[in-house]
Amino acid sequence: MRVHLFRASAVALAAVALASCEADADAQGGKAVTGERLLQAAREPQNWLTHGGTYLEQRFSPLTQVNDGNVGRLKLAWFYDLDTNRGQEATPIVVDGVMYTTSAWSKVYALDAATGKALWTYDPKVPGEAGFKACCDTVNRGVAVYDGKVFVGTLDGRLVALDERTGKPVWSTVTVDQSQPYTVTGAPRVVKGKVVIGNGGGEYGVRGYVSAYDAATGKLAWRFYTVPGDPAKGPDGAASDAVLQKAVSTWDGQWWKAGGGGTVWDAIV
Repeated sequence: MRVHLFRASAVALAAVALASCEADADAQGGKAVTGERLLQAAREPQNWLTHGGTYLEQRFSPLTQVNDGNVGRLKLAWFYDLDTNRGQEATPIVVDGVMYTTSAWSKVYALDAATGKALWTYDPKVPGEAGFKACCDTVNRGVAVYDGKVFVGTLDGRLVALDERTGKPVWSTVTVDQSQPYTVTGAPRVVKGKVVIGNGGGEYGVRGYVSAYDAATGKLAWRFYTVPGDPAKGPDGAASDAVLQKAVSTWDGQWWKAGGGGTVWDAIV
């Protein structure tokens, strides 16, 4: 399977060449993605700094070079071969000429956005048996980039921080009970220095929640469960306790025996 990039016309060649030079420079030492840049992402239409484009996640680009008058002239600019024919669902993140994307089995790629040249790749070596826990193939929906790091959630439930220049792991933490059929396929989000990630597995009987980790250290900052747990066990000691204490009276039966569902597998806004 391949990653493809298209260009509008030959007029764009000079811009592509310039972007290639900029990408090479930025890959060696570009500006870090800060909280302020993420808040003002709409002011950098040449980049795609966060999943969905901005914190509004409207997936809208104000760029006008490709429009209804020239879209029919799109031609292949470059392609990059992936090592799999499995499902591909990632939305690339683009930061100052570098494209960060993922593929099946939670593999991460940093590519020169102008040429498709691989700057680095990272394989988290997800165990094959983790694929049995995934309802809908071993897909991954992308990364987050912040403060010199690239964050990816792996199918077997880890959150991994990579050095954005080298792709080498900075820290890794397990976000789920790996003895249960949890998966992580969603793209992380970064808000106020915290990396936010959910999980999947509601089809197989797990209880959903969202976790936030310190972007610098990987330490758990807070957790919010989306559905009540077993009432006999009492509060979770989590940020969601007050809300779920009110919600539990509206639930019937012994839902906790089937997990409860409510997994936040993506769409974290």
